[in-house]
Amino acid sequence: MYVERPPSAAIADRLACGWHRISEADTTQLVVPDACVDLIWSAQSLYVAGPDTGPMPAPLQAGETLVAVRFRPGAVGDFFGVPLHELRDRRVPLDALPMGRDLLTRLADAPDVPSAGKTRSTPPPRPLLGAAALDELRAQAEARLQLLQRAVASRLATREGRASVDPAAPAIATALRKGRSVSEVAWHLGYSERQLQRRSVHAFGYAPKTLQRIVRFQRALRLARTGVPLAEVAVAAGYTDQAHLANDVKRLSGVQMSRLL
Repeated sequence: MYVERPPSAAIADRLACGWHRISEADTTQLVVPDACVDLIWSAQSLYVAGPDTGPMPAPLQAGETLVAVRFRPGAVGDFFGVPLHELRDRRVPLDALPMGRDLLTRLADAPDVPSAGKTRSTPPPRPLLGAAALDELRAQAEARLQLLQRAVASRLATREGRASVDPAAPAIATALRKGRSVSEVAWHLGYSERQLQRRSVHAFGYAPKTLQRIVRFQRALRLARTGVPLAEVAVAAGYTDQAHLANDVKRLSGVQMSRLL
């Protein structure tokens, strides 16, 4: 069971959502690139899921709960205290990052927060969950999500939390999503290609061409989920043809579009 919650208005420019996932059975969740960065609270630790360039299968046991906040593409800035490209394709414990102790301190009064430098043992497998057990886990997840969002909002209110968000990031992502070439986007925004490269890596953790593939893929996925035929999806999302769409989907997700849908 996966649920998203909108962030508070005060931090909606930085966060796309809060979310929690409760696994009702042993499973593997396929995580695909979306140009976002998530701060995730699991039973074992708090960790950062950096910007991905390919599929990231995530095994989950029955009863396992994940609670997280998701930063908008390009809206992380220096929140975690390291250049974003250093988090690319990685899952990094929060206490290994420069700002980790600060955020853990802001969560210090919350119950069941993993201590800095420590992790819990993996919980034993559980049978399929009943309605009562799911209700209890859901209530716990909602409470943890509120605590996590408050801690993140508290840090975002500081000078360090607000630092180094590129105001051009949304325009870069939007222009690349429309299928323009990197050189066209640079010209349109008034940058040299080298400037666009530098700003894209800083804001998203990706070079512009990689970012373009990912935002185009996400646009195609959204269109396909509304029932648009794949041939039309390919044209609307800026692919050369349906075969180009299929190849990009397989490269970024590891599976065919039909499997994702």
